Amino acid sequence: MAKIKIDLSGKVAKPQVVVGIDLGTTNSLVAWVNPVSKQAEVISDELGALVPSVIGLLPGGEARVGVLAKGGLITEPERTIFSVKRLLGRSYKDIVNYQAYLGYRIIDEDNDSMVKIEVDGKYYNPIELSAIILKAVKVKAENALNAEVNQAVVTVPAYFNDAQRQATRDAGKLAGLEILRIVNEPTAASLSYGLGLDRDEVHTVLVYDLGGGTFDVSVLQIEDGVFDVLATKGDTALGGDDIDRSVMRHWQQLHPALQGVTAAGDIQRLRLVAEEAKIALSKDPQQIFVCEFTLLDGSAVSLTLDYTGLEAAAKEVLQKTQDCIAAALRDASLKPENIDAVVMVGGSTRYPQIKTLLESQFPHVSVNDTLNPDEVVALGAAIEADVLAGNRKDILLLDVTPLSLGIETAGGLMDVLIPRNNKIPCKVGREYTTSIDGQVNLKISVYQGERELVAQNRKLGEFILKGIPAMPAGFPKIEVAFALDADGLLKVSAKELRSGVAQQIDIKPQYGLTDDQVEAMLLAGFQHAQEDVAARLHQEAINEGQQLVYLAERFIEKNANLLNENEMEGTKQRIFTLSCLLAERGDKDSILAAVTELNDYTRPFAERLMDVAVSAALKGKEI
Repeated sequence: MAKIKIDLSGKVAKPQVVVGIDLGTTNSLVAWVNPVSKQAEVISDELGALVPSVIGLLPGGEARVGVLAKGGLITEPERTIFSVKRLLGRSYKDIVNYQAYLGYRIIDEDNDSMVKIEVDGKYYNPIELSAIILKAVKVKAENALNAEVNQAVVTVPAYFNDAQRQATRDAGKLAGLEILRIVNEPTAASLSYGLGLDRDEVHTVLVYDLGGGTFDVSVLQIEDGVFDVLATKGDTALGGDDIDRSVMRHWQQLHPALQGVTAAGDIQRLRLVAEEAKIALSKDPQQIFVCEFTLLDGSAVSLTLDYTGLEAAAKEVLQKTQDCIAAALRDASLKPENIDAVVMVGGSTRYPQIKTLLESQFPHVSVNDTLNPDEVVALGAAIEADVLAGNRKDILLLDVTPLSLGIETAGGLMDVLIPRNNKIPCKVGREYTTSIDGQVNLKISVYQGERELVAQNRKLGEFILKGIPAMPAGFPKIEVAFALDADGLLKVSAKELRSGVAQQIDIKPQYGLTDDQVEAMLLAGFQHAQEDVAARLHQEAINEGQQLVYLAERFIEKNANLLNENEMEGTKQRIFTLSCLLAERGDKDSILAAVTELNDYTRPFAERLMDVAVSAALKGKEI
């Protein structure tokens, strides 16, 4: 795991260590394989092994992470960010029902772009915030091991979609880490229990992973050291946090004084007390949890909970996980008796009812829960990192693509569909749309490389999807699919899903590249990672601003007779301000602030006009 290097002065530099990182919703961990003991170990310091996935954004932009930031959940909830993993690769529409439980402000722009968090006039997205956590974990490992950490294996839920996986990779780049591989959490958990290390054994494993904010159940076939995911089901917005909120709702129903609680500090303190109750009763189901809860206005209520109440609060969450188990077995064409190992992962599995549930569903096998459920994923990631470092040969790594593959999107950005080190063969699809009304043709340009802008990557080919039916901007659904076979042949296809119009091209991605050229492209991608991601985020803000200007101008053009003079003038003024910033390529936060200002200003009368339109459409009709 540790490699010694010598600098030009002849001095021995710090060893370089490849680590495994579990970037969790509630807590994050980092682990490595100790070169002396050859065992995977979680890296700890004076604050312990767990790094709470909490970020405190101080005035001026400085960030605190982990234990040092947790107190802000109560004292400064508007600038203390938690559960970032739930936001990765998701839009406001995806998390709108979750907003009420957050103390910080998520910008509602009524579109499908990635969510943004606003603190003190600065705008952050989940990639930047995840990068802050990864950076803290990286520094923790470097200080504890007295080594350099520039490469890592990072785990994600098996249920994470392509956008969420790519967002995780981008966060790693921004943190100064080369992500060697994104590994499914169930695969990592199985590795930590030694499943798959003996290549003469065949296992069919069910991994039950209930974390703070995500759940997935995966069925793996492990044979000859190869991990094959037969099926996975889950929910990227289901976890122990939901049990906490269920306990909160239980208390709010019992106590009228809590029903109207809106202060962010009160909400966060109530959430933390609910979590405390869940943990206490999970450790000792015989006790009764009691807490005197004082609200910010000085009033107080006595909160109690027994294990029966906790069971009632957790019932819906457990039922959802049972449904996922049944669906995963069905998708894998297996019955419970076909499973020969069950692995429990995630801190939320400490709730005793979960083990009881699994033992009743799989009575013929023992449930693996001897390892710390908080650490099991990070330990497995460390084992995978050890494999990629070339230190062990007992696990077979499938062939992978050496460089990322993607297409050009607005502003010359590289949108990666197949990241480098992705195992092949594989197939990935992603939906796109048009940005101009009546657009009938769409050029698909395919690139290979690790930079965020296509101008710095290698163009592999392009084709034009013709004959898209003329529709308003954003209405067509165009699926672009990459299919990479075992020989490295890439088939790129595009299809407008509403009309069926389709086109495709075959490309040989590695053609004409020597090993040295591939290495040079990888090195350039790593050296410029942070500036590239910053440039990408800036360009994405410009793209968003340009699209909003286009839509706003069309809006006032079509509805000029329905807007009063002040509304018309106010809208034009804000369009002008945003347009000037775009023309000058202003900084990201200034552009996003202008986008928010225009959205917030126009929303009230846009909703009014929508009501008018609906009323007109329904006039004279019975409902």
